[in-house]
Amino acid sequence: MRKTAVAFAAASLALCASTSTLAEDYGDSVSAAPSAEVMAFDLVVIRPLGVVATVAGVALFVASLPIDLFTWNVKDPAKRLVVEPAKFTFTRDLGDIP
Repeated sequence: MRKTAVAFAAASLALCASTSTLAEDYGDSVSAAPSAEVMAFDLVVIRPLGVVATVAGVALFVASLPIDLFTWNVKDPAKRLVVEPAKFTFTRDLGDIP
């Protein structure tokens, strides 16, 4: 049983090494710039949804602010509800969808 487990682990490591090598070889041939379709989809669909998420996050943050002040925890809800949606919407490049 132990020999089988060792053989399986060795095969898994070899497989992982070979896939990373393949990804490295083909990484240079693929363009880093997003396509026009992805940029258009980002501009027409994703950015407006990001604005809605930012506004909703601000509303939820303001609604939860009394509880957050009582528990002395304002930084985390502000980051999650306001800052992260705003950064996603306004600071990333067009077509750069994670």
